[in-house]
Amino acid sequence: MTPAAELLAVMAFPNIDPVAFSIGPLAVHWYGLAYVAGILLGWVYARRLVSRADLWPGNSPPLTLAQLDDFLVWAALGIVLGGRIGYILFYDFAAVANNPLRAIEIWNGGMSFHGGLAGTTIAMILFARKHKIAIWSLFDMVAAVVPIGLFFGRIANFVNGELWGKLSAAPWAVVFPNAGPFARHPSQLYEAGLEGIVLLAVLALAVYRFGALKRPGFVTGLFVAGYAICRIFVEFFREPDVQIGYLFGGWLTMGMILSLPMLALGLWAMVRARPAKA
Repeated sequence: MTPAAELLAVMAFPNIDPVAFSIGPLAVHWYGLAYVAGILLGWVYARRLVSRADLWPGNSPPLTLAQLDDFLVWAALGIVLGGRIGYILFYDFAAVANNPLRAIEIWNGGMSFHGGLAGTTIAMILFARKHKIAIWSLFDMVAAVVPIGLFFGRIANFVNGELWGKLSAAPWAVVFPNAGPFARHPSQLYEAGLEGIVLLAVLALAVYRFGALKRPGFVTGLFVAGYAICRIFVEFFREPDVQIGYLFGGWLTMGMILSLPMLALGLWAMVRARPAKA
């Protein structure tokens, strides 16, 4: 069998309508529902963490359940605004400059994790200052639940048939409808598994087995460094955005460039973390 035939002899992309349902002229996309599911399930998990006083320094959670409920709105705004603005700035600025309405089409190109992280960080800092909350512990709580949202976001990328991987003859490769006739790595599912399931499990183990929340900043660093490692690894299987391409040597991508500072910052946060005083 020729290499080209091998790339064609795999499963087709499951034909899933990106629009989950419509209400009159309003079309509700799976992409938007994925973000809603990620935020709400993350909120439920965060409430469990806050309810477990023994997990925190001095057996005292950094915020109350009522404050956590208020923070949900701040976090949602930080994720959506930061994620969309980040995608426009890092990946799609020229297209949006030509068609400004494209900026609100979150299903067209999607969101940037790095932008969402920046937006959420700003929201956390402002919220912590307003309510006099220990900032590193707030960071830790949010970091522990973020992989839930990452999982749903990457599944939505797969449903949309976007951000696909490189050509592949693997038996699980997929022929994406907008990526030509050849099969490709389902890199969205790789990211859902690594950034979502694996990273969530690692963070939960650190929190519940090793008491990592008692060292403010450690869970944050573990998440940031863990995400960077997962993202850099998957970038070797993921096709770079067509409007950017490779930045150097036929392998270096924008995702790698944005993840390298995260890796350094995450390692620094873990090293500086110390058991907090009661």
